[in-house]
Amino acid sequence: MPLDTIIELDNVSIFQKDILVLSGVSLHMERGEFCYLIGRTGTGKSSLMKVLYADLPMVDGSGQVAGYQLKGIRENQIPFLRRKIGIVFQDFQLLTDRSVKDNLLFVMKATGWRDGIAMEERMNEVLEKVGLQTKGFKMPHQLSGGEQQRVVVARALVNDPDIILADEPTGNLDPETSEGIMELLVDISKAGRAVLMATHDYSLFQKFPARIFRCEAGRVIEEPADKTS
Repeated sequence: MPLDTIIELDNVSIFQKDILVLSGVSLHMERGEFCYLIGRTGTGKSSLMKVLYADLPMVDGSGQVAGYQLKGIRENQIPFLRRKIGIVFQDFQLLTDRSVKDNLLFVMKATGWRDGIAMEERMNEVLEKVGLQTKGFKMPHQLSGGEQQRVVVARALVNDPDIILADEPTGNLDPETSEGIMELLVDISKAGRAVLMATHDYSLFQKFPARIFRCEAGRVIEEPADKTS
């Protein structure tokens, strides 16, 4: 397997509780690649993502993410796997009672950061990367929806992950704001991270063409990037 393959699933079945959601799933992603994960609600997109960050167990088949074998992964390895993965949710999941910087600090402390100067430097770096360098002191309710989603992206970047999993990150945003978030995610992939984005917004494909994995009828089918743009 090439060193640059960052996600590799081979003939995996995905269960939600005891119900088989997807079977025979084989997919791979390289470093620096941006891909879409699409399909109607209930077709298994979120379950597939949960397998990738070991929130659901891998029952059969084989798979590795960021060098970690998912089948039979030990409980004490899961936090190390998750440091390699940044997750961006549709509904932000920011802590509403603390500032932007304190949201980032919360994650950093939870993942083992201890050096106050290094933490401050890293917070400033990721806020600058998402265009919020002057907003660190603001509370989430003082930000627009697009700005809140940029904070979520900054939070996902704080541990310098190899992979970003974005679950409907533009689902609650207007088209112009969505485009800004898309440009940010594409730039993140160009910087060498793999970005897998679940979405219902098919209008994005022409402006931001990429490989597509479609969840449909219990399978995952790969489609080529739309070349019409």
